[in-house]
Amino acid sequence: MTIPFPGRRHDPRGRRILITGASGTIGRALGERLTRAGAHVVGIDLRPRGDEPFDVIRCDVTDDGSVTTAVADALAALGGLDVLVNNAGAGGPAPAEYPPDAEVRRQLELNLLGTWRVTAACVGALVAARGRVVMVASRMAVMQLPLAAAYGASKRAMVAYADALRLELGTHVSVSCVYPSAVRSPIHDSTKAAGLSLEGMSVYEPLDGVVDAITRTALAGRPRRDVTTTRRGAVEFFLARHLPALTDRVVARTLAARTRAGVFDGAALAAGVVERHRSGT
Repeated sequence: MTIPFPGRRHDPRGRRILITGASGTIGRALGERLTRAGAHVVGIDLRPRGDEPFDVIRCDVTDDGSVTTAVADALAALGGLDVLVNNAGAGGPAPAEYPPDAEVRRQLELNLLGTWRVTAACVGALVAARGRVVMVASRMAVMQLPLAAAYGASKRAMVAYADALRLELGTHVSVSCVYPSAVRSPIHDSTKAAGLSLEGMSVYEPLDGVVDAITRTALAGRPRRDVTTTRRGAVEFFLARHLPALTDRVVARTLAARTRAGVFDGAALAAGVVERHRSGT
């Protein structure tokens, strides 16, 4: 169940919306929902599938030149910009105890700096339209889970970037962050393949609920600063913000239970976690 948004909403018909990561699970569903509602949607994605029900331009958000060209083409096609949805992102195994490797750099480059590049390229159009930026963050931006340090760090940094952007552009542009928990999608494949699946630590939520929350945020007459996507998510968000030591204990207990159950046995990247939990009992 999503959290209701009181108040009026902008008519989606004719709203000019740019979505990053538009060919992925959330981006495609969001673009389709908004297109059906009458919005003028253009997406950017590293690998457009070609069967999206809206235009998607190929773009590598980790490359300055690619972003400059793709955003210029998108803005020309849209004729301006009312809403930018920063949805592109990547996850993967990245325990905090190991030095940052290519996987860590990939996630930071995409989730944080990719968002920064695209947003910066859109600032002029957003200011002119007194538009809106919607950041698709993550519950892990406020409540970190183990063995996925890069994703949590990149999403927390993304929210910090959103906070700075809000202060700088707030006279003309609103900035909101949406905090989904987990949606079943290929983003989790590499973590699962490494034996570090967070099944049991994350509660998967329906895709429709996440898309609904992002849509409401994009169209709300008075957008919220921070938006959770379920009632459980709202409780977790509150606890993580106001009682972080409590949430740390809950996550730590869950990790210990899963480690004792042998969930991470054989996973090379979790070897340290397994050894420490066994030696401490």
